Amino acid sequence: MSNDKFITIQSSAVPLPIENVDTDQIIPARFLKATTRDGFGENLFRDWRFDKSDQPKSEFVLNNSVYSGTILVGGKNFGSGSSREHAAWAIHDYGFKVVVSSFFADIFKNNALNNGLLPVQVSDSFLSKIFKAIESDPATTLKVDLAKQVITLELSGESESFQINPYKKECLIKGYDDIDYLLNIKDKIASFEQART
Repeated sequence: MSNDKFITIQSSAVPLPIENVDTDQIIPARFLKATTRDGFGENLFRDWRFDKSDQPKSEFVLNNSVYSGTILVGGKNFGSGSSREHAAWAIHDYGFKVVVSSFFADIFKNNALNNGLLPVQVSDSFLSKIFKAIESDPATTLKVDLAKQVITLELSGESESFQINPYKKECLIKGYDDIDYLLNIKDKIASFEQART
């Protein structure tokens, strides 16, 4: 399934300063029955967002109208736990385009990249600055420039570079999944095969 092309994102951010957020917290196992990516956003952080009577918990950040945006800022070791791809589906389906943390679990990171969600890994110190800036002003904005691989706190102008696999970067910028990428180079593949024979 193709993804949206990733353009430079300038947005306020939703802070989740909790370390070791695992995939079962992101999307509980009881919601994994669907086989398409649609609809998972409504159950993102379900057990943190709602009580046992399905009423929103006012203290949880996603239920606080003060915070909004397409960037989720999480604590260190985000996406640990099981390998469920549904975690990336849920975050993306909710409306987030970027997740920022100082460390991502490898499987979550790859699942995110495969599903049009950009994981931006920053230093512990820069992550702390982001959290402090949002706490000071929830409307503060971040700019994520994938082409330049730079994330910027727009109010202060402080920025930091981040790493990304070049292939995944190209796919995000062009809105490709792995199949789209192969279809895009099918002529090169055909030429290579002809040369081999």
